[in-house]
Amino acid sequence: MADEQTPVKKAGNPALEIGASGLIHSGGIIQNDFVRSLQGRKGEAIYREMAENDAVIGAVLLAIEMLFRSVDWSVEPADSDDQASIDQAEFVASCMTDMSTSWEETISSVLSMLPQGYSYHEIVYKRRDGWQEDGARSKFTDGKYGWRKIPSRAHGTLVEWKFDSTGGIKGARQVDMTTGIDVFLPIEKCLLFRTTTKLNNPLGRSILRSAYVSWYYGKRVQEIEAIGVERDLAGLPVALVPPELLSANATNDQLSALDAIKDIVTNIRRDEQEGLVFPLAYDENGNLVYDIKLMSTGGRRQLDTNAILARYDARKAMSMLADFILLGHENVGTQALSVSKIELFEDAIDAWLQGIADVFTTHAIPKLLRLNGVSPDLSPSLVYSSARTPNLEQLMGFVSAAVTSGAIIPDDELDAHLRGVAGLPVAEEAEVG
Repeated sequence: MADEQTPVKKAGNPALEIGASGLIHSGGIIQNDFVRSLQGRKGEAIYREMAENDAVIGAVLLAIEMLFRSVDWSVEPADSDDQASIDQAEFVASCMTDMSTSWEETISSVLSMLPQGYSYHEIVYKRRDGWQEDGARSKFTDGKYGWRKIPSRAHGTLVEWKFDSTGGIKGARQVDMTTGIDVFLPIEKCLLFRTTTKLNNPLGRSILRSAYVSWYYGKRVQEIEAIGVERDLAGLPVALVPPELLSANATNDQLSALDAIKDIVTNIRRDEQEGLVFPLAYDENGNLVYDIKLMSTGGRRQLDTNAILARYDARKAMSMLADFILLGHENVGTQALSVSKIELFEDAIDAWLQGIADVFTTHAIPKLLRLNGVSPDLSPSLVYSSARTPNLEQLMGFVSAAVTSGAIIPDDELDAHLRGVAGLPVAEEAEVG
């Protein structure tokens, strides 16, 4: 039985951590998923197959990526009235546009956290000394340290995670079989993006996790359907052989002949190279000893595979809050329902965007400023424009009512904001005189 006197009382340290997160891991391998096939490299391979081979899941992930690419990113100073804070915000913004890969591509690589649950990136710095023939190139010559690139480290190469005594993440060991690299990537030099921080699991949780069962059975129904279509069109091959080939006393030669016939039957395909060579032999009564036939089907099946696959597709999309993409393929659903579902999906996008921005604001930017000897008090924040598409009709109705009632007084700032939301050009300043 545990001592009721807590370590805090024993050590007199109120900051001492007592419990553990409960994350299940052994030897640096995370084992928290109760489905064993979704653990480790096998799980990563399954999630990759789901993302790249499934039409519905691929469409959802593509929609998410396109929405992410449409987002505008900017840097806000810690204090908008302090020039030093403004200078640091401008410096960080310049670093974002001075990398070997564009900021949009960097954010796009972070999105691997959605199907896999996490994305691990190494921060590579450079000194901004202008154009270098054999080194890191920069558009600036201020001699400061900036970001050269923030590349992702492939999920399949991260073979072991290191934790401290309280469950804090120390980093990951990377083994790349192609390059032979075997290194430890400390968390201090990296950025870890996750869909969730539950139990401080470095693997997060794939947004495809809840779609796994529907994907698994849907895939198998498709495979059976494809085999059934082929057999329906080509016919079921049936070989007739002498009974002695099937007897328990068959000789080795007879068993070899039976195996050869089995191979012929199981490999019959209707394609441009179809053809069959089969022995022509008769018994003493003039009956064929060997024969092969293609039996036709008995008609329609009782199960509608279209309905089954549609159900699985709907569940996959629903698990990712994206079942609105199926509304155009069904005879159900209203415009109001579609709008509600899209807004919920956009809210999820905003949540993931906020998570990415928080990682940069909390870790990447302060590290960059410390490397340049700047106080963390001046550390700016990374912000983004919302992925949600504004409802102009509702917005304008609200503004009109608010202005009419006197709750809002129109000014240049409001005019500029509304024009920006609607995608209209900025109004030109009136000429004076």
